[in-house]
Amino acid sequence: MKASQTLAGNLQMVLTDLIELHLQGKQANWNLVGTNFRDLHLQLDEIIASARLLADQTAERMRALHSLPDGRSATVSAGTRLEEFPGGLTTTKDTVKLITARLEQTVKTIRDVHDEVDEEDPTSADLLHAAISRLEQLAWMVNAEIMAASASVTAPAED
Repeated sequence: MKASQTLAGNLQMVLTDLIELHLQGKQANWNLVGTNFRDLHLQLDEIIASARLLADQTAERMRALHSLPDGRSATVSAGTRLEEFPGGLTTTKDTVKLITARLEQTVKTIRDVHDEVDEEDPTSADLLHAAISRLEQLAWMVNAEIMAASASVTAPAED
């Protein structure tokens, strides 16, 4: 099977956000300070590893479909749907909020392209399903770091 331009474009959009998520995770990891530093530092390592693996799987799927993945920095910078991560040191609480938002935006990107991908290639959609599941799990786990026990499980963590 050869990917259509639409399928290739949708997978490229996912790839771009996964690469950006990995890079922003590294930025957060290097500049993290505050309470529970070590635990969050290790959790960020897990998020980074997952983003890298999912990006690699997406790029390899694109190649299997005779499409060319583009992970160049200019392409990622121009095409990502993730907000820029702030420079400088960030507290653990702020980092949790920033990373949770980026995980959720990456999932939104995947969900936005899912139906078109599934229509053309259910195998690629299976890859997207796995990515959604993993990223949503990671978002829940990292966001739990700042949730109060009295918080609604359906609402994001409060300031």
